[in-house]
Amino acid sequence: MASYTVLILLVAAERVAELVVARRNASWSRAHGGVVYGDGHYPVMVALHTALLVGCLAETQLAPRPFQPLLGWPMLAHTLGAQALRWWCINTLGPRWNTRVIVVPGLPLVTAGPYRLLRHPNYLAVVVEGLALPLVHGAWLTATGFTLLNLPLLTVRLRCENAALARSAPPPAPATP
Repeated sequence: MASYTVLILLVAAERVAELVVARRNASWSRAHGGVVYGDGHYPVMVALHTALLVGCLAETQLAPRPFQPLLGWPMLAHTLGAQALRWWCINTLGPRWNTRVIVVPGLPLVTAGPYRLLRHPNYLAVVVEGLALPLVHGAWLTATGFTLLNLPLLTVRLRCENAALARSAPPPAPATP
């Protein structure tokens, strides 16, 4: 149980690191004409992601279950993989990455790193983490609740981000004769 608490605290620290990077990147984006989209859903997203971490700790305290190695170890591997994917996204996007939807008009879509494989790889990391992190220690209620609440939020977020990217895309290059 103590190891699981340490894991949750490490993920919380990682979230703080993300916010530091996001704040720095938001300043860069604004300095380059960045436009913020979809601010309305952002507080809900912050609350849900905070609730995930709190839920992991609360459920394991209120409904203690023994660590199940056949589930826990693979879920830990998935959690670590989700973190690796998230930071790959952050590093690939560089100053364009943010926890908010901020798009600098005229910049082309990034197609390197994980973006050459998926359009929104960071959201894959969110989905995997939302299931795997609670299940490391059998917090299946938290995993289920987060996933069910995250799906409509993720739908809103993807629509917002796709619309923002479409509005901000550079004009197509003229055809050459």
